[in-house]
Amino acid sequence: MELGTNGSLSANIRKNTNFGYLLAFVSSALFGTIPTLAKPTVETVNPLVLAAFVSIIAAVVFTPSALRSKISLTKKNLSLIIIIAILGTVFAPTLYFIGLKTTTASNAKILSNSEIIFTVIIALLIFRERVGKTGFISIGLVFTGICLIALNFNLESIFDFQNVGNWLIVATMLCWAFDNNISKFITKTVDVPRIIQLKSLIGGAILFSLVYAFQLPITIEINNITNVVFLGVFGLAIPLFLFYHALKRIGTIKTILIFSTSPIFGVIYASIFLNEVLMTYQIVAMFLMIGGILLLRKDKFTIKKVL
Repeated sequence: MELGTNGSLSANIRKNTNFGYLLAFVSSALFGTIPTLAKPTVETVNPLVLAAFVSIIAAVVFTPSALRSKISLTKKNLSLIIIIAILGTVFAPTLYFIGLKTTTASNAKILSNSEIIFTVIIALLIFRERVGKTGFISIGLVFTGICLIALNFNLESIFDFQNVGNWLIVATMLCWAFDNNISKFITKTVDVPRIIQLKSLIGGAILFSLVYAFQLPITIEINNITNVVFLGVFGLAIPLFLFYHALKRIGTIKTILIFSTSPIFGVIYASIFLNEVLMTYQIVAMFLMIGGILLLRKDKFTIKKVL
């Protein structure tokens, strides 16, 4: 009877873990649509204004579910949500947009991959997540694939730190890395819809305050309204919902590694909808990343509570 119980428990854990992988993949696939869908929008809408609207839309989407939550919010959890709202919804996009003014888009794309490395390092050193040997091989394969897609064999770009813009992009990724790790622990005690609602609402309110402070024009053309709503719902709200549920099931490191496949989806979408040519190095990168992620299922993985 005890063996049967243990067998059933193991099966449930495997099922829960596999579902976590699926959630992370779907989240990545949806998030990968942002560059393709947002490109025509940012040409006429200020990026900071767009970020503010997208955040508020995400908050509205999950407000009904958040109001039904029966879990009381402690001061500690509220403090952590405020922290991730400031880091992930205010500081990160603000630093990113300012950085883009003084660096190239290609450099920003390259340096954006540091989020994966920062997230893994913080998870290992500060939040005490652990991976086995297979996990480190997986991390290496995934990061190699990311570098191939980002660098396009142009290694000189990554060493270009002559202006402050590059450092601001790196600071952005560090903010998101802390956001990823802190969010992992909040999801253990707070309903995901409430986390997204409060994080997006707080972040959106601060962003709109910045918009008014800098007197930025709040104008959205009628033909862009659909895109803005779509980005808020399918580009942020739903991917974030799936991402947080994946965090609960498979941890920060595995979730962020799977989520890092969004460039693959971005390349595919660009090829289909923008008629961009799929290069050989991109195909090689896809196989490396997929192979690395498949290894995750064989890795021993533990988390120690530190918050």
